[in-house]
Order: sequence, then C-alpha cells, then structure tokens
Amino acid sequence: MPKLIRLYIVNVVTGFGLAALLVAAILWLDVAHLRHLVTTSDQGAMALFLLWFFHGIVFAGVQFAIAIMNMAEDDEPRRGLRLPVLKRVVVRKD
Repeated sequence: MPKLIRLYIVNVVTGFGLAALLVAAILWLDVAHLRHLVTTSDQGAMALFLLWFFHGIVFAGVQFAIAIMNMAEDDEPRRGLRLPVLKRVVVRKD
C-alpha cells in the first residue's frame, strides 16, 4: 500500500475515533438535552449516526491536514536571529 494512502486511512480512522469520543462526551454530559432527544425519539439512532458521521468528516479532514502540514520541510534555520550582545556602559549622573 502506498505511504500516502496509508497515512490517509490512519488519519481518517483517527478522526472518526475522535468524533466518537466527542459524541459520547456530548451524550454523557447531556449537552442541550441531546441525550434525551436521542433516547426518546424514534429517529434517535439516525440522529446519533449523523452526528457522529458529520463530526467524523470534519475531524478526519483536520487530522489529515495537520499530518500533511507536519510533513513540510523547513527551508530556514530554526535558530533565531543572532544579535550582538551589547556591553554595559556605566554612565555617571551629575
């Protein structure tokens, strides 16, 4: 399997895993009474799936984008500007 395809699959799985954790936290904390809506509605399973799926798409895209941007090579040195150290001069007050 090519490295780029493997990278993509790993990041998509990671993104959907993070989305599952987020949806679980949303339901556990009962944010905006979503747990009540999901458990009492006859379309609760569909709502839960769509919540997970759309968050998964977003998180997978962000995860993959971060991985691609981290692959970039730096052309510039990592050290900062080296300024000369100034010597202390004692000034007398009159």
